[in-house]
Amino acid sequence: MAEVTSNGLKRPHPGEDGDPAHKKSRSNNGSPAPVTNGSVPAGKPDISKIMAEARAKAAAVAAKLQGTKGGLPSSPSPAPTPAGTSGAMSRIEQMKARVAAATSKASQQRTASPAQVPSYQPPVFEDTVSRARGGLDVGLHPALMGESGQDARSSKGRKAIQPKFATTMANRRPESPSSQVKPKKQLDLSGPSAEEIRSNPYFDPSLGAQTATLKSRKAKQLIFNKPGKFRAQADALRRQAALEAMKKSIAEKARRAGVDEDLDTEKAFLVQAPPNIEWWDEGLVIEPNYDSISTPEGLKLDSTDSIVTVYIQHPVALEPPSEQLLTVQKPLPLTSREAAKVRRQRRMENLKEEQAKIRLGLVPAPPPKVKLGNLMRVLGEEAVRDPTKVEAQVREQVAAREKQHLDANEERKLTKEQQHAKLAAKQAQDAAKGLHISVYRIDNLANGRHRFKIGKNAEQQSLVGLCLMSPKFSLVLVEGGIHSIAAYKKLMMNRIDWTENSAPNPVVREGNKEALAAWLSAEDEKGQLKDLTANRCQLVFEGEEKVKGFRRWGTRVVETDREAMDVLRKAKMENFWVQAKGMA
Repeated sequence: MAEVTSNGLKRPHPGEDGDPAHKKSRSNNGSPAPVTNGSVPAGKPDISKIMAEARAKAAAVAAKLQGTKGGLPSSPSPAPTPAGTSGAMSRIEQMKARVAAATSKASQQRTASPAQVPSYQPPVFEDTVSRARGGLDVGLHPALMGESGQDARSSKGRKAIQPKFATTMANRRPESPSSQVKPKKQLDLSGPSAEEIRSNPYFDPSLGAQTATLKSRKAKQLIFNKPGKFRAQADALRRQAALEAMKKSIAEKARRAGVDEDLDTEKAFLVQAPPNIEWWDEGLVIEPNYDSISTPEGLKLDSTDSIVTVYIQHPVALEPPSEQLLTVQKPLPLTSREAAKVRRQRRMENLKEEQAKIRLGLVPAPPPKVKLGNLMRVLGEEAVRDPTKVEAQVREQVAAREKQHLDANEERKLTKEQQHAKLAAKQAQDAAKGLHISVYRIDNLANGRHRFKIGKNAEQQSLVGLCLMSPKFSLVLVEGGIHSIAAYKKLMMNRIDWTENSAPNPVVREGNKEALAAWLSAEDEKGQLKDLTANRCQLVFEGEEKVKGFRRWGTRVVETDREAMDVLRKAKMENFWVQAKGMA
């Protein structure tokens, strides 16, 4: 047991010098047996001894502090304490020692002589430094004082600079009498004297002297409305409105009955004088009266400018408007074999008719149609006699026939103006049969080619409408004939590839609103083409309408739904925007 203790494998019991021979005996229950050979148990520390040691340490620390501050002689250091006692102190005992040291230090400071303890001297502030009035009487911060400190040192007679910010009157220092502002004189509001009135040529006596003086303001009294005042006024207005309505109804009944009080009764019964000649007889009489109708010379019956002729004028027969809306029954298309058979029969009939005219001598016989293939069979001896000459003549005839065929085709060909007129006539005829409308919703119109195709085809098909472009989606409305609407529908639903994107046009016209909109650009912020793989075109509505809502084709760029609704409200088609918005 002694060896184990000497090696330090087992710590000594508190309060002992670490001797393993003085171990406390244990009882049967495991707790140490009580000590009977001393008045103080071996397991408890001596508190009086610990307090004496703590006071000695506190005195030594206080003496050291006084020596460092004021150079006072320090008190003699206490006797050293044994090492075994300090090592045996627990945490609670150490805390008690600290408290005792602090209390002893405070008591020594109170009992110290005035010569040993230096007295506290408050700092002396100069009067030249600007200080805040009130509060803790703390001086201003050097940053707020400006150059006041430098001015006070350099020139003593200068005035202290005030801070360059608004302060309350309580925080401002009183200024010197020389720097105080003189009080303003009170304005004289008394009226002019009699001498001033007489000497002033611009004085208006109608105003009086009381207008130039200050009038005393009288306090207004509260005037409360009597109960029922506004109710009586409302009843009076209602009675007045009922009376006006009654007068209007009486006047309307009198007008319908033919009795108008405002109309003069004498003028109503006056009989107007008959005209000199009636309008239907003006073309039959030479003079503008009926005085010369008894003689034939006064009538215009046989003259060249007379409206009476030997011819009978029939009214122009007008087609009924309902027939314009009837659909024309188209014949069934023929097959290729049937079309060839009909063509062959028609040409056979024309040939027989031509041959009959030649037999009767009505038309001369046409020259033989010589070709290189039938040269020898048609010409015979002439071809054998001089084949080179005959071949040249045949080639010349073939070229002449070809030229005649091409010239005939050019004569039958229409010019550009005639083609446009023919197309316009067909489109007008198509629109006369009925007005149709179709509406399309497009997710994105960033590709400039798509916008060009939409507008160009609408103009070529003589369609009117609007292309409305917004950041969310675009709406296309077209109006026209059924044939043009069908062709435009094929363009929008089949011909245009809406997922295609191309580089924008580098040349931009001035004032082009489409180029200014960032969401209509084909490129994104990084300069790359936008992805339009999810772009599509949907048919919102297709049907007939009674009247046109647009006069021409146009495009508009809007930013919000409110602007789009305002644009479509003029044509009474704002419901299409709501319908297209719900198709997302």
